[in-house]
Amino acid sequence: MAANEDQEMELEALRSIYEGDLCFRELSPVSFQYRIGENGDPKAFLIEVSWPETYPQTAPVISMDAFFNNTISSAIKRSILDKLMVEVEANLGTAMTYTLFEYAKDNKELFMENQPVNTVTSVSNSIAIGTPDVPASKKKDKKEQLSKTQKRKLADKTDNKGELPRGWNWVDVIKHVSIFKLSFFNVKKICKEY
Repeated sequence: MAANEDQEMELEALRSIYEGDLCFRELSPVSFQYRIGENGDPKAFLIEVSWPETYPQTAPVISMDAFFNNTISSAIKRSILDKLMVEVEANLGTAMTYTLFEYAKDNKELFMENQPVNTVTSVSNSIAIGTPDVPASKKKDKKEQLSKTQKRKLADKTDNKGELPRGWNWVDVIKHVSIFKLSFFNVKKICKEY
């Protein structure tokens, strides 16, 4: 098989395996990203794999230069890339993108054991500098927005003060009485007997 046929087969396999997986992203038919770890996890990282024309006979280009990885130290990035390159050499000549992503997922804790956890919090703290601290109780609650039709129906039901007119719920009382099949005359007759 030619390299392009191998790439097409692997591309089809990757699309079917990672369909619906939010961690996987196809940048182009020969370039892919995979996020290892959950969003918000300080030890999560992103791997980008790009295929050269002669892939899988030659090694893919693996990068961790994405903005997502800015909180990871360069030594940790270099260590992860070195360990991934060992896997690349072991799988040279075969489709290996899925294998690389799975290897990174399986060894995430090992890769990130020396990564300090507080890096992300310091970045988020620097962003918050200069913003006033407003307690949650002082924030105004948003009023529910009504459509024109809803406003019109509300205006029709209420008087000029916004109050419901006297007897607005009498229909429910009459409906309740009619359920028991008592007419006004039967009630009157019963009252006269006592």
